[in-house]
Amino acid sequence: MTDTAAKTLVPILRISFPDEDRLGRGKMELLEHIRTTGSISAAGRAMDMSYRRAWLLVSEMNRMFCEQVVESQRGGQKGGGAALTPFGEQLLARFRRMESILKASLAEDLAWLEAKRNPRQDGQG
Repeated sequence: MTDTAAKTLVPILRISFPDEDRLGRGKMELLEHIRTTGSISAAGRAMDMSYRRAWLLVSEMNRMFCEQVVESQRGGQKGGGAALTPFGEQLLARFRRMESILKASLAEDLAWLEAKRNPRQDGQG
């Protein structure tokens, strides 16, 4: 890694639900790509994952909540598509806000860890 930002310590938020479901940055990135592309398959391609994997993740998120996260339309004359529901938009915004709060609240401790880290250990597990 040569990028300085990639070498800094970053807290990762992952929410584990009691029934073993998880919500984390990968699913949120998928939602962002669906919002941008209007397509589950295009979102999956943007993340270098199969359509099947992307569809399973969307299906999992839709099952996790009382409200749909993503609505999809079957292909037709104009083709299919997908969009975040208002709940999906809110979920994404709240998750990103939680990430910001986490990062801000841990900034002092992360700086301390960074100062104590052995720079010769970068990339060596």
